[in-house]
Amino acid sequence: MTTIQDIADKLGISKGTVSKALNDAPDISETLQKQILETAVELGYTRLRRYKNSARRLCILVEEENIQYTEPHHFGHDIVMGFRQMAEPAGFEVEIVPVSEDSQRSISYEVFMLQNDYAASFVLGFSLNDPWMTDFETSRTPAVLYDNQIRGNPSTAYIGIDNDEGMDLAVAHLKDLGHKKIGYLSSALESHIMQVRYNAFFQAMKQHGLDTDPSLAGCSFFMYECMEKHLPRLLDMGVTALICGQDTIANAALVQCQQLGYKLPRDLSIIGFDDLPISPYTSPPLTTIRQDRINIGKCGYYAATSLLNGVSIGTILLHAQLIVRNSTGVPACKKADII
Repeated sequence: MTTIQDIADKLGISKGTVSKALNDAPDISETLQKQILETAVELGYTRLRRYKNSARRLCILVEEENIQYTEPHHFGHDIVMGFRQMAEPAGFEVEIVPVSEDSQRSISYEVFMLQNDYAASFVLGFSLNDPWMTDFETSRTPAVLYDNQIRGNPSTAYIGIDNDEGMDLAVAHLKDLGHKKIGYLSSALESHIMQVRYNAFFQAMKQHGLDTDPSLAGCSFFMYECMEKHLPRLLDMGVTALICGQDTIANAALVQCQQLGYKLPRDLSIIGFDDLPISPYTSPPLTTIRQDRINIGKCGYYAATSLLNGVSIGTILLHAQLIVRNSTGVPACKKADII
């Protein structure tokens, strides 16, 4: 177990100097503090080593380009709230820290955590390309990742909903209504969760005996490309229903299809994913897969404290829930058969 003395011996400086640097004393230069923090990480020293004596501080790291959280209608708001509802009554101080790719490149994850005396983090909105995703593979400071998974590191945990279950609920609902040809629209597969949902869609289609032709999916980083390229292509292929990897894409598809003259859900059924606050107010109201975001936040706290106490949690998945609204219905061809 690495001590402050070990760090001092490695650098040939006093134990007191190391202690000052770890506690952000003003009389230690920025260059020396950086060297001490990096050496501490190299030797395996973390706040967890002296957890009982350190401040009870946790942080929620939010990739500011990928997720919004400050307003009640933002997707991340309830996740943050759920975490705080558990952590703060338990005596933890919780700080929400917006981060960017540039800020991640300027300092390693563990040095950042040591510098700010955070015992563990809850990580929201990170893409696979974020620099700290590489740091999480070997870090010793506990990190709980929402909708991201790091394999092989017992100091990390993965929190989310069961996307396989959610996609199966969506496909089963459409099949029960009489849909046989179902398409899929998604943002680019640059995040773990978009890859999971993409694979879950085709797995659910296969399980229900439906067409699994890869051309039934359209994915793009740009929303306009989904709407102007992939959506018309899927409609030309004769799909009678669409499942979208996110509610934002589903809402855009609703609007675009109506502009093309489609009547929903008579001519096309659409299902979203996430149940954003806007979903009941789209036109028509959006059928979607709900994530219980408050409980996701609570589970994030549960996982963080478990890791702090030496319980190596790997994955916590909450059940998905199908919310049926007016954007799905019996296809027109099925109605004609009935008549």
